[in-house]
This record gives sequence, structure tokens and C-alpha cells, in this order.
Amino acid sequence: MFVTLIMLLGILATRVPVDTDTWWHIRSGEHTLTEGMIYADPFSFSKAGEPWVNHSWGAQLILYAVWEIGGNAGLALYTTLFAVLGMMALYPICAGNVYLRSFVILVGAITAAVFWSARPQMLSFFFSSVFLLILFQYKRDNKDRLWLIPPLMLIWGNLHAGFSIGFIFLIAFIGGELLGHIFAKDKTGIIPMRGIGKLVIITGLAVGALVINPYGFAMLRVPFETVNLGVLRSYIQEWQSPNFQGRETWAFLGMLFLLIGTSGMAKRGWDWTEYGLICGTAFLAFLYGRNIAVFAVAATPILSYQADAFLTQKGWQFTPRTRVSKAQSRLNGVLLGVLLFGGLMSLLSVILPDTIDEAQRENLPVAVAEFIAQNPPQGNMFNSYNWGGYLMFALPDIPVYVDGRTDLYGDQFLLRYLRTALGQGDWRGVLSQDEIDWVVVEAGSGLAVNLADEPDWAQIYPTDNYPDEKAVIFVRNP
Repeated sequence: MFVTLIMLLGILATRVPVDTDTWWHIRSGEHTLTEGMIYADPFSFSKAGEPWVNHSWGAQLILYAVWEIGGNAGLALYTTLFAVLGMMALYPICAGNVYLRSFVILVGAITAAVFWSARPQMLSFFFSSVFLLILFQYKRDNKDRLWLIPPLMLIWGNLHAGFSIGFIFLIAFIGGELLGHIFAKDKTGIIPMRGIGKLVIITGLAVGALVINPYGFAMLRVPFETVNLGVLRSYIQEWQSPNFQGRETWAFLGMLFLLIGTSGMAKRGWDWTEYGLICGTAFLAFLYGRNIAVFAVAATPILSYQADAFLTQKGWQFTPRTRVSKAQSRLNGVLLGVLLFGGLMSLLSVILPDTIDEAQRENLPVAVAEFIAQNPPQGNMFNSYNWGGYLMFALPDIPVYVDGRTDLYGDQFLLRYLRTALGQGDWRGVLSQDEIDWVVVEAGSGLAVNLADEPDWAQIYPTDNYPDEKAVIFVRNP
């Protein structure tokens, strides 16, 4: 069952790398490795030389190494590896037998999978699971491995700004256990006050470890500066509240309803720490859709506690057999072999070169980059935000106008860009002030429609040799 669970998680997590942010991370990793740490923007002409805290520099080195060694298939397996490791880190702190644990782990994985992609955030997903493992083992099993948290935070702080999740978990445990001492009648299972004091000390040491990075104390500001960007909440899907009209969010609702249902039917109830974790991460998930994965991590073990309590209460326990006959053993071996073979074929079908190429051409400006590489226009480029990361990677000699590094560009610049891309406001003035010589945007966008009617601009793409329904390129007439 354990092997089957890992295989099912692998199938669920393996996907073609089509996220445009993947590519600017790879490009940044290459630059860091070959040119040294990045302290000022080297990739755009609109913000060239501006200070930039590249908080994902460590993860970018890993992504670049994965790309160099394994290419697109390597990136797909990178996502698989850290998704599986993250979910399996929760297995020891789940309750119940192997069947219940496997079921709950799969529910959590299906919920979190909506935001799995080949990006630094996969490392944050893994580290958040490890943090929860350490904290719940300290609370429930009296296993004191808190000493691991500061060095882990030192590593996490040099990989991705998702380290803030670790502090959210620490604060939830400290606050929840304190509330338990104040309000709970039964103090069983509550960390003693001395233990809570140790958690506070460990949290302080984790903060100290966090500032050991190339950017020092500036790293502490990154999560706050990011969430305060209004343009993220207004225009970037993963930073908006979940759209429950879309089926991709229904797993989140299903897990939440399942958690509420089992909690209502079981007599166990939630303790204050569990309540804080669920409410806190659910609030973050409702606020920013990308935090659904954080909710899945926190809710998975708690769902198992409630489900196990309910099943025990009803007497519905399924005990795995410890001994089977030789015939059953052979049959199980055959079934497992067939299952593993089917899973392997499913994984291979995702990472086949033709499958990857087709998916990337459908989701990324691959044909556009090929055309530009063969017919490079002169001067400054104005490009779609959605494509900036890939163009930065595919056309390393051409500075982009904008890309996914929202913390670099800021609200004012991004709002100005968006109005221009929509063909609104003084878009002609922006293109003139920024000395734009050519434009790469989505076909049918407001700016593309406006430029088609401008005598000063000429469309040079798509062409007969480069048919494309997604993109257009305009150049300014001499």
C-alpha cells in the first residue's frame, strides 16, 4: 500500500513545465552561477540596474542544474520529487491505519496539486511539511527535534520567500498551546509551558538564522512587500481569491467540507492549535488562491485525526493483514507489478518530448521566440507580462520590458504597463516615452487591436512560415 501511495502521488504530481515563471528562475540561476549574486536587475531594460532582492536565488540554482541535466523532463520530475516528499513527510503525523493515512494523504495531494509547478515554491511546499512534521511530533509524540528548525530556516531563507509559512506554523503552535492552557479543561496533549517557552526561543533563533543570506535583513521584508502589491491581488490569478466557478478549486472545498463533517461527527473535537492552523491557513487560502497548498499541508494530519476518531467511535476499523498465504502473496505481487507498470507508463507519457513540445507550444510563446531568434528586430521590446519570463530565457540577448518579478517592478509600473497592454489611457505616450521599437503581445489584446490601425506601426508576425493564433509582433515604421 505504501508503494502504491507513492506511485499515485507521482502520477498526480508529474506535469509538463508550462509555467512562464519557471523560465526566468532558470535564467536567474544561470546568471547567479556564471556571473555571481544578483543585486541589481540585469534582465530588463525598463528596470535595468534597479536594486532587486532575488529571494529565490538558491532554488534558482537548483532549477538551473535540473534543466541542464534533465531538460524539460528533469523539470517535470523536479515537481514530482518535492510534491511526493512533501506529502510523505506528513505520513508519520497522520492517524489511523495505512488505508486511512493513504486516503487522507491523497485527498491532501489532490487539493494541493492545483498549484504544483516547476518553481521555487515546490521547495517551500516541502519545507512547510517538514516543519509541521517536527512541530506535531513535538506536541503529540514527545519527539523533540526542534533544534532542526533554525538550520532548516537558514536553508529555506536562501531558497524562497515562502519561509513565512514556517513562521505561521510556529506562531499557530505557540498561540494555540497558550490558549489551550488558558481555556482547555483537559490539559492532556497540550505542550507544557516550559515547552512553549522553548518554541518561542526556537522561533527567535529561526529569525536570526533567516538573516544569514546574501541580502541580510532585507530578506525579512520580502513577504510583506510582496503581499502589499495591489496589482497582484487585482490581476494575478494565483494572488486572487479562489474562483469557485472553476473545478480546479473544488478539491479545496471538498477537503474543507470533509474536515468539517468528520469533526462534527466525531466526539474528539479540535484543540486550540489545530483550530488555529485550520482557520489561519483557510483564511490565507480564501485570501490568496496560491495558499490552498498551505491549507492542504496543515489540514491533512488534522483530517486524519478527526476521521480516525470517527471511525474508532463507530467501530469501523480495517486492520491490514500481517500474514497472507503464498497464493495471495503472488497475486498481490502481480497486481502491484501491473499497477507499477501502468503508473510508469503514465509518467513516461507526460515527459515524452513530443508531449512536452505540444503542451509548451500551446501555453508558451515558443514559436514567437523562434521567429525573433531568426529575425531579431532592432531597439527596445514591449512584451506581454505573461510571456516575459519565457522570453527572458529563450532570448537571453534581448532585455524584456516586464516579467513575473512583481517585487522588482512595483505597483505603479505594473499598473502603467497593464493600461498600455489593454490599449487604454495614453498608451501611445507610454510607447513613445519608453522608446519602444517593437511589441510582442497576445493577438486580440487591446494594444494589438489599436496598433493594427496605427499607420506608424507594421505587423510582422505571424507569417506563412510561422503561423500563430496566440501572438502578434508589431514594429515601429522608420
